[in-house]
Amino acid sequence: PRIGKRRELKTALETFWSGKSDESALLETAATLRARNWQRQKDLGIDILPSNDFSLYDHLLDTAFMVGAVPETHRGASDLDTYFRMARGAGEVSACGHNHSGVTALEMTKWFNTNYHVLLSELKPSQTFELAHNKPLADYVEAKALGHQTRPVLVGPVTFLTLSKPAIGGFNTLSLLPRLLPVYAEVLRSLQDAGADWVQIDEPVLANAPGGQIALALTEAYAHLAREVPGLKLMLTSYFDVHDANLDLAFSLPVAGVHVDLTVRPDVLEKLPSLAGDRTVSLGVIDGRNIWKADLNALLARLKPVVSQLDRVILVPSCSLLHVPIDLAQEDKLDSDLKSWLAFAEQKLEELAILKSALSGEDVSAQLAENAAAIAARKTSPRIHNPAVTERVAGLTPPMSERQSPFAERILKQRKRLNLPLYPTTTIGSFPQTAEVRAARLQHGKGQLSDADYDAFLKLETEKAIRWQEEIGLDALVHGEFERNDMVQYFAEQLEGYAFTQHGWVQSYGSRYVRPPVIFGDVSRLKSMTVDWAVYAQSLTDKVMKGMLTGPVTMLQWAFVRDDLPRSQVCRQIALAIRDEVLDLEAAGIRIIQIDEAAFREGLPINPAQWQSYLDWAVECFKIASAGAADETQIHSHMCYSEFNDIIRAIGAMDADVISIETSRSNMELLEAFIDYKYPNEVGPGVYDIHSPRVPEQAEMERLLAKAGQRLKPEQIWVNPDCGLKTRGWAETKPALERLVAAAKAMRATHPVWV
Repeated sequence: PRIGKRRELKTALETFWSGKSDESALLETAATLRARNWQRQKDLGIDILPSNDFSLYDHLLDTAFMVGAVPETHRGASDLDTYFRMARGAGEVSACGHNHSGVTALEMTKWFNTNYHVLLSELKPSQTFELAHNKPLADYVEAKALGHQTRPVLVGPVTFLTLSKPAIGGFNTLSLLPRLLPVYAEVLRSLQDAGADWVQIDEPVLANAPGGQIALALTEAYAHLAREVPGLKLMLTSYFDVHDANLDLAFSLPVAGVHVDLTVRPDVLEKLPSLAGDRTVSLGVIDGRNIWKADLNALLARLKPVVSQLDRVILVPSCSLLHVPIDLAQEDKLDSDLKSWLAFAEQKLEELAILKSALSGEDVSAQLAENAAAIAARKTSPRIHNPAVTERVAGLTPPMSERQSPFAERILKQRKRLNLPLYPTTTIGSFPQTAEVRAARLQHGKGQLSDADYDAFLKLETEKAIRWQEEIGLDALVHGEFERNDMVQYFAEQLEGYAFTQHGWVQSYGSRYVRPPVIFGDVSRLKSMTVDWAVYAQSLTDKVMKGMLTGPVTMLQWAFVRDDLPRSQVCRQIALAIRDEVLDLEAAGIRIIQIDEAAFREGLPINPAQWQSYLDWAVECFKIASAGAADETQIHSHMCYSEFNDIIRAIGAMDADVISIETSRSNMELLEAFIDYKYPNEVGPGVYDIHSPRVPEQAEMERLLAKAGQRLKPEQIWVNPDCGLKTRGWAETKPALERLVAAAKAMRATHPVWV
């Protein structure tokens, strides 16, 4: 992971963005982290060190920057300024300090089925490419100067084009491959000339369903690179999954090696001797996406007979380790039993070293015995299994996942009860977690601020947020979530079956890191989690106050999940806990309850053959959590950046009364799925991008709402930001929401009565 054990990269980035440090300081921190990572991997026994795996923001953005796919509108005063304008957007700052008009950041989406976000390049038919910034060469030379011979890593040309966004409808970005390949060949030649003997090219697009266009593109790409850069060995890398047809394709290409993620497709292992030929085979045997200790003895039993049939073998994690925390040794407060079951990035490299020694005939019996003891202890631990939870899940019945009445009947009751205007305004939930809020939480955690004083502080922040929302005229209010550290962790800390780390940070995007909780056992709720705060907030205002919950699928997806139980069963356990909270909020008089499923699309398996099974249980779990509510209680949900076409019917089946989605970066294009499907319920399409510090003008929000109005009926539309405002500052939030309210009022003027 590139973030640093103490999140040094986050500090360096945010200090630079705030103007408190300069470019040289940021680049110096980056160089220090790279040097530290190379040396640490070498110390842990890794033979092949990667380079160009470090990024200041995102590796897909780095690729766009490398090949010159930079929009003219985003070019800044320097290369670094341009890079961050693409990542974060930019605007002109007025005399009062507000960031107004300017350019929006590139559209964001999830990296396959992970919680890591990437930025999408927008490519047009006339797009040209050039070697604009040879970062792979610079990083390789930097490592070599430190005494490390590395294997540079590139995002493959086919994956880059496949994940890029066409600037116009109907345009196939893969048609640009002949223009892109000479740039890749130039990069590879420069690396070869500098002394690189291997280069890793990541083509995770191989995990997608096999298709003629992608297969032809891969064939064309690697024939071109083999012809233009003879003698350089390419390691073709796929991860997260691989279809059998794509596996055959990968081994047919003119590459020197192929990597396979065996944690997702363990069945592929026995097929490799017949596929490999004279290629080096890279075995992804250690899970790069979860934190459970590998069963090394079981792995060795499977690996030995296969490895003996292969000429050249490399042992590797299944994918990049950016998806897991760095070092378990930092967790000095974690329960000792649980800690003995876990492996973070550094421990995973130690596992690789043990496997290598064992397969090489060295005596590692002590390490293998220790591993076997930990695996056995976890399987038999009484802390994992709760018979009451198992019994409750077994007792689920179909009526428990259905609302009392259809939406068409519910919405009439809800409108009468809520009495909201057309184009009702709200926010997604959280308000800025200022330095003062974070400092108070830290002081309380250290015992420097009493429970009473901390509670008084949070109540004051909540009241100020409510009064301000009333002042600007928001319709459905939120309490701001100042008491919450994270939308998953806050709930997980109050549920049985979860555990937490101190330093288990992983990158979500840019400088946004998350610390996923660990689901190690059966999940249940001991008492209400949000009712007191919701009731307090509602007592301060006559306006509608939303109760804010995180949904079961997101609670599952944004955690490190136990691997000894099907994910569907774990999710049902969580759903029942959330259901209890919904019923308690409703009983306390809360009229709108939002159950966020930000990660719903993210959980979709890469293999389409597995989609329906996932969607069936994911929808079921959301409905278990929400369907106990009475007709008059309005259920909202929120989903993050996603391609909704694949799951629109499932979204409809969730039957949330209102769903809010992130659409501003896509210029409302993501709404098309809702139109084609004729989505019957209500929708809150985000009208401004909260991932950027930029404050849009009112006219821009009106334009987006007008576009939404071309796709939805006015009575279906809510007005809200793209996502929660936790990571923004009040200086950006206040003017943006004031303009949001003004934009909604302007739209009401065009539709003064309910349709």
